[in-house]
Amino acid sequence: MAVLESKISLKNVTKTFYTKDRTVEVLKDITFDVRENEFLVLLGPGQCGKTVLLNIMSDIETMTSGQIDFRDGHPKMGELGVVFQKYALFPWKTVMGNVEMSQKLKGVDKATRQKKAQEYINLVGLQGFEKSLPKQLSGGMKQRVGIARAYASESNIMLMDEPFGALDAQTRYQMEDEIIKIWEKNKRTIVFVTNNVEEAIYLGDRILLLSSRPSYVKQEYVVDLPRPRSYTDKAFLALRNEIVNNTDLDI
Repeated sequence: MAVLESKISLKNVTKTFYTKDRTVEVLKDITFDVRENEFLVLLGPGQCGKTVLLNIMSDIETMTSGQIDFRDGHPKMGELGVVFQKYALFPWKTVMGNVEMSQKLKGVDKATRQKKAQEYINLVGLQGFEKSLPKQLSGGMKQRVGIARAYASESNIMLMDEPFGALDAQTRYQMEDEIIKIWEKNKRTIVFVTNNVEEAIYLGDRILLLSSRPSYVKQEYVVDLPRPRSYTDKAFLALRNEIVNNTDLDI
């Protein structure tokens, strides 16, 4: 894979939580670059701080120490495309109402923002459901709305926090295929969090394996496998075994 220009640089990012009774160090000296238009996966055991790290990158949380540099300048709050594990949709708003929200908050007129929202609704394959409420959608469809809403923010950086973790296995496989199709059609820089080794290999250009808490980057894996990938391919299984053997147990 060709070396791409760095989009985001993290240097010695550390996060410690202080309570009345104890101090918990979650992240310790996390350092890595995110390259332009790559699909980067952050993989690690449960409770290792993956979500905390993504929240720091999106300004939902603050780091205790360290530095994060965005090549094009630090995005303002709301300018990053973020997809959460929980659907986080407005239940009283339709598919169109949810997807157009970021543009509405920017003051874009109704006709323009709905035209843009329609592009991303079509991109995720939800045309015909524009007037549906979240309660009328399946889990996979709700997550597609979240992805469309993130894309509609028009950020060229997408942060995804275990977006398929709550889905059943069959829907999860379908959504993995969909997110790759969407990424290939409309290239963005994606940072994707998961604790599923197979999902990491299936999706990622590159995998950063995090240690148990306090977590650091334990190993980098370049996934040099052609797309579309197969879970049963010998090279896929060999890489899976290598990563599993190097992964810390849940704590």
